[in-house]
Amino acid sequence: MTQTVQLPLWLFVLIVLFAMVTFASHFLFPSVRWFFRRRLERGVRRLNRRLARPIEPFKLARRHDMIQRLIYDPQVMAEIVNYAREHDVPENVAFEKATDYAREIVPSFSAVAYFSFGIRASRLLAKTLFSVRTGAENEARLRSVPQDATVVFVMNHRSNMDYVLVTYLAGELSALSYAVGEWARVWPLSGLIRSMGAYFIRRKSRGALYRKVLARYVQMAIAGGVSQGIFPEGGLSLDGRVAPPKLGLLSYVVDGHEPVGRDVVFMPVAINYDRVLEDNVLIAAGLRGDRRFGARVTVIARYLLRKMGQALRGHYSRFGAAAVVFGEPLSLNVFGPDRPVELLGDELIDRIRDTMPGLYIPLLAYALDAADGPVSRDDLADQVSQMARQLGPLFLGGPEGERDDAMAFAINKLRGNKVIAVEPEGISILPGQEHKVRFYANSIAHHFEADPPDAATANKIAATARL
Repeated sequence: MTQTVQLPLWLFVLIVLFAMVTFASHFLFPSVRWFFRRRLERGVRRLNRRLARPIEPFKLARRHDMIQRLIYDPQVMAEIVNYAREHDVPENVAFEKATDYAREIVPSFSAVAYFSFGIRASRLLAKTLFSVRTGAENEARLRSVPQDATVVFVMNHRSNMDYVLVTYLAGELSALSYAVGEWARVWPLSGLIRSMGAYFIRRKSRGALYRKVLARYVQMAIAGGVSQGIFPEGGLSLDGRVAPPKLGLLSYVVDGHEPVGRDVVFMPVAINYDRVLEDNVLIAAGLRGDRRFGARVTVIARYLLRKMGQALRGHYSRFGAAAVVFGEPLSLNVFGPDRPVELLGDELIDRIRDTMPGLYIPLLAYALDAADGPVSRDDLADQVSQMARQLGPLFLGGPEGERDDAMAFAINKLRGNKVIAVEPEGISILPGQEHKVRFYANSIAHHFEADPPDAATANKIAATARL
């Protein structure tokens, strides 16, 4: 027992490494995790005292535990059996596929990342790029939602800045969970997005097993009281108008709703901009008739460097205003969870359209698009003022005393972007820029013209007939 044993140096080093790993995994790591977990829990308790809607335990659950809960859900297990039978594969193969889907979907929310970094970064970015305007009743409508209800923000999708704006504006309410497309599954962006509570979805997946895993995750999150952000149009608007709803996520919310459980309150959110950062890319995709967005990294890098150069020279200016207005909330219990989801989708889209804010550049674009030729600056100012009065509180271009300066700013922005020409005979659209002018005009056109019957109206009529 006391004899000396000689070992090769490599084997001794290997034994020491194994001992260190065993000690760390059994003693050190659990203690460290426990220490940081306790600190995190204390931080969350302090944070919840400040938030209007405290962070629910579901959102703070460990990602591994949430994945296990999801894949062992009875409905998911039943779909696993169906998948194995339909595809003639062993059930353990189908189970692994469902597990991969769950790992892909389930986020790893970090309250520290969301509130220490995410909210501050969103506020800084939003205020750097835009003058942010909000509806007068936004805060009151948010706080009118019962504490025991789950809030689902239903938004029109104008720009990828939509995520930033709503995250910043809802920061005093609670943490939002977004459904994001496959564009965000790029390292290292994917890790940051997961830590912010977002979950990835495959827009083009039609597999029943994938849809069941996604549906059950959404339904569990809703039942757990996690505030959600949904873009019912299913993608960015290519023509500036609010498109008819796609009912995927909405149908999951309705199908999983229990009238005796938590109510679900939909908060319509209308978003508009003086400048959509991706306007050229979106307009080009709309003219082609596809949804391929070909923005290159080099173009984005040059653009950011140019803006940084302007800031260093003291010539930096914002793109204009960005406006966010919350519409009248809609309780699912009051609306009726048994009514067709098509009616719910159309009602929410109608509420978004009804509360769409007006800004100077969209109003200018609408007036210029309707003109047959050059318009004098005075006539253009009169038309914009008339439309602003018609919009009433939905016009968020600024106080009336500052309207001359705001009009001049908007005209200079359009002129600087080579959209319009300002000449002695009047202001006119430059050749080839008609689509861009119409893109901005379309965002508020429904306030001033009667839209012809569209797909949403047809859905509403058909659904009503089935009642």
